[in-house]
Amino acid sequence: MTQGTDNPPDQHSPAAPRPNQILAQPATVAACQQDYADAVDVRQTLAAQEARQS
Repeated sequence: MTQGTDNPPDQHSPAAPRPNQILAQPATVAACQQDYADAVDVRQTLAAQEARQS
């Protein structure tokens, strides 16, 4: 009499990790300034939410 389940053991290998896009790009002053400029709407939304909580 064998023990176990009818399901075969998991045979797939884990997926290869994907490179981190943030770490793949150099941190330059221009890139940081662009990120800051692109996030102005996010900062405004957060400021409005914080103002409502106070």
